[in-house]
Amino acid sequence: MRIYPINLNPIFAALFAIVMNSIPLAAQVVISPEGPPPEEAEQSDLPLLEQLKEADSVDAIRIERSLQLEWSRSGSAAMDLLLKRGRDALEAEDYGTAIEHLTALTDHAPDFAEGYHERARAYYARGLYGPALDDLKQVLILNPDHFDAMFGLGRMFEEMGDLRRASEVYIRVLDYHPNHTRAKEGQTRLRKSGIGRTL
Repeated sequence: MRIYPINLNPIFAALFAIVMNSIPLAAQVVISPEGPPPEEAEQSDLPLLEQLKEADSVDAIRIERSLQLEWSRSGSAAMDLLLKRGRDALEAEDYGTAIEHLTALTDHAPDFAEGYHERARAYYARGLYGPALDDLKQVLILNPDHFDAMFGLGRMFEEMGDLRRASEVYIRVLDYHPNHTRAKEGQTRLRKSGIGRTL
């Protein structure tokens, strides 16, 4: 059974504005073969984002994994371990433990977007939409290009019945990642409901 906070509309509106106004980073930094220092990881992902827009479905998988690897580098072995433990608990559907590990991570690394993203997934799995939305907001403030966080927001819009906004967010995801399977599936579902069709 889902647990819905009473008033999500202001949070949804704020997150929608963040998603629709997100601007890719201006500077393009080339990634060295050894990979960037952890503190430069967020700036170094723009070339991969540009590649992702032009990639076919096979190359898109590789590029997406590279981006997710970059976004998963906290710059600290201890924080990376907390992220791994949180993800392992999520995989095991032990959402309470996942939230504990990921809360420790966000407490100790408040500028690390992926900690909030994974905790949002754990909150969502527990039906705690308010905390999940708060974490998605923080992800998109720290990393406006995080298309998986955008997708999560679109999915929540869809579940809450705001199909127009869900469609707009899915389209935004597909602007970044035209081969994003779940966003494409979401758009297909919404088109069957008459949302997002063109004449």
